[in-house]
Amino acid sequence: MTEQPDAPTGAARGEVRQISDSRVLAALTHPVRRRLLDVLAVDGPATVGLLAERTGQAVGSISHHLKVLAGADLVEEAPELARDRRERWWRPGSGTPRWSRADFESDPVDAAVADAAGSLQLERQAALVRGWLTARPDYPAEWREGCAVATDTWLRLTPEEARELAADLVGVLEKWAARPVPEDGRVRESVFAFAHSVPARP
Repeated sequence: MTEQPDAPTGAARGEVRQISDSRVLAALTHPVRRRLLDVLAVDGPATVGLLAERTGQAVGSISHHLKVLAGADLVEEAPELARDRRERWWRPGSGTPRWSRADFESDPVDAAVADAAGSLQLERQAALVRGWLTARPDYPAEWREGCAVATDTWLRLTPEEARELAADLVGVLEKWAARPVPEDGRVRESVFAFAHSVPARP
């Protein structure tokens, strides 16, 4: 089945970067680095200091993780935002990262990295949903009524049909991710959306 970490990127939001290097995959799915990518995607470019403030991590830790992400071309500098030579701003790299477990099966070490990445991705997704359940009472009524969804179903599919379903699910999320945000003065919250379809037994 296809895995798709949902990391919208700034300049090249509609482009896809297929990840097939296990080192890049490990950089992408590390919990702290994944959160940095999320913050940059949602809030826009930031300095090390701003990222430390928003994530509660030490400045030295942020610098280290940004170096790893930059080495994997997952973030890049935004020099046009710097007010002097010492200030460094960072933004997501070009292309939305996407990866498939099948691309890592030829090497046992790469396969183990992919398995760990999939597990970390699922933990992150579940943690964000649990965070909503905790924060829900603090949201206005219009956000508490019908804006969050949890649904599941059992299907009987061939491998070809399962791939078609996966493409449909990805397509829906990509449509909304690629939508230009309307400039209509309305307040919009960041919304985390994800989907899974996997072979399983009750």
